[in-house]
Amino acid sequence: MTTEGIPFSKLNGSGNDFLLIDARDGALEGIDRPVFASRVCDRTRSVGADGLIVIEASRAADFRWDFYNADGSRAEMCGNGGRCAARFAAARKIAGPEMSFETLAGTIRASVSGRRVKLQMTRPSGLAVDRTLSLGGESLVYSFLDTGVPHAVLFVPDVARVDVAGIGRGIRRHEAFAPRGTNVNFAQGGDGELLVRTYERGVEGETLACGTGAVASAILATVRGIASPPVTVRTSGGEVLKVYFDAGKEGFGEVYLEGDTSWTFDGRLFEEAYRY
Repeated sequence: MTTEGIPFSKLNGSGNDFLLIDARDGALEGIDRPVFASRVCDRTRSVGADGLIVIEASRAADFRWDFYNADGSRAEMCGNGGRCAARFAAARKIAGPEMSFETLAGTIRASVSGRRVKLQMTRPSGLAVDRTLSLGGESLVYSFLDTGVPHAVLFVPDVARVDVAGIGRGIRRHEAFAPRGTNVNFAQGGDGELLVRTYERGVEGETLACGTGAVASAILATVRGIASPPVTVRTSGGEVLKVYFDAGKEGFGEVYLEGDTSWTFDGRLFEEAYRY
């Protein structure tokens, strides 16, 4: 850490915003990262973001990331965060436009072309279709897929009318998903694309987009005969993501998430931004 503050960048992927810090030179040495993440991601008292991405050196890939949700919890994987990390790494010459990086969910690959990033996702697992659970005396039908992080997906006739915060919060902490909990997606098919709204654990609310949730929803929509790959997913933030996979292969083959990113700004974090 320098007396001039900690350099950072803020990037956005389909409505998900992230703070990125290159810590290969020890920029966060001696700092409690979970606490640091929860404070700098606070939108009322600091910069604000959906998550913090710390870039570290790796012997097995171009770099390794240490990813934190806005509440300071670690997440195994994040599709939109991964796309932002790839663009940041390419711009900062940490890696070339074709790269690989380590995550808690494994090593993944990415391809960067200007603002657009195509990211290889981790192999999906835990497929379950049309399961039921009880919430507030009501029986809800959901499907499930782990795309690096766990996702429950509920297919609904009108995503605009869903109580994402209320139902999402109840399912996120439901005993069916204990102890890890789950992200919760509400998906609606039609007009050649899938509309998706997501309640994210760690953020503990609806986000404008969720990359791993878009992938889970796209694959499960295909399994249920609602869509076919590549699947176009429109997020609640209005941006469009493309999900590539092979519906005929075991494990759905190579899974990729593609979409644009935006570089919001660069800055420096002073102690008052995270010590309060």
